[in-house]
Amino acid sequence: MQYQKLHHLQEIITQKELDVAYLSDPMTIKYLTGFGSDPVERVLALLVFPDHDPFLFGPALEVEAIKGTGWPFPVYGYLDHEAPFEMIAAEVKKRVANPKMWGAELGFLTVTRLRALKERFTNAHFNFDLTPTIEQMRLIKSADEIDKLNEAGKWADFAFKVGFEAVHVGQSEQAVAAELEYALKKHGIMQMSFETLIQAGPHAAEPHGATSDRMIQDNQLVLFDLGTIYDGYISDASRTIAVGNLNERQKDIYKVCLEAQLTAQAAAKPGMTAAELDRVARDVIEKAGYGEYFIHRLGHGMGMSEHEFPSIMEGNNMLLEPGMCFSIEPGIYIPGFAGVRIEDCVHITKDGCLPFTHTTKELQSFN
Repeated sequence: MQYQKLHHLQEIITQKELDVAYLSDPMTIKYLTGFGSDPVERVLALLVFPDHDPFLFGPALEVEAIKGTGWPFPVYGYLDHEAPFEMIAAEVKKRVANPKMWGAELGFLTVTRLRALKERFTNAHFNFDLTPTIEQMRLIKSADEIDKLNEAGKWADFAFKVGFEAVHVGQSEQAVAAELEYALKKHGIMQMSFETLIQAGPHAAEPHGATSDRMIQDNQLVLFDLGTIYDGYISDASRTIAVGNLNERQKDIYKVCLEAQLTAQAAAKPGMTAAELDRVARDVIEKAGYGEYFIHRLGHGMGMSEHEFPSIMEGNNMLLEPGMCFSIEPGIYIPGFAGVRIEDCVHITKDGCLPFTHTTKELQSFN
């Protein structure tokens, strides 16, 4: 599968009349080759050509791991004392004597590394940004990718179950997160797709807050946002539960947020735009009088990464298509009072959408 993707990229760079593509985002490299590595200070790059086999270049300590993936093309490693861009240049020139037109992920390539390439290819142009090309390639998921996302979703549902059962008055947010992550690790799920977020009471009104040592108190809403990684693909889902008895205002913001999420998820289908879907959820919240407290986009793309292309938001007129995967996550955040977010990631089908997570979204109460 990875090599079909590489062949497709070769077709694209041929059409664009590029001599070479320099790819350095580790997630792009994993998508195209199957080799995954965390971003490090060392150089890791995939070089792709229209009429020659690609090659991977990276630290010597990664070479055996790359070969272990079954990568069938050349791989070159460098030691810490060696000059990586001299070595890259030498290998490129063996394939293309004078490459002038380069493509690269310009938003990821550092100024220092771009300068190093320009110093070795003084007549070259590095103006073609391959980021939109890679985003488009990753936009529509295959059946195999959907299967992996479904499996990651099952483990997110498991994490919710464990986490909800760990909630009680006097327990810290951090302790709840630790318990659910420990349970996942015992089942072989060793990585979360992002830092688990547990926020209780007024703390949940900070959408980009962090799990803390705050103690869960009685009569609060508690927000969970979590995800797991399965075979390189992620899950991402949010639920909000109750501890003790809620007042009418707490119940109302939950009811409105749930209506917005369910309405949008039911509406998502091919042919509508991302902006139209965002508006479906936003209308529900605005009509209930909470519009000023819904302060982010409705959703983001997902797959191998937590945040991918496209954004489900106002102003994005991209048409939804079967195979697109993204979150639907309206939220209401009232500073000093409470926050509610309810989220499923879904994939668009020929006539609607299907979620990757299935934990109930009806308000559950725990003590």
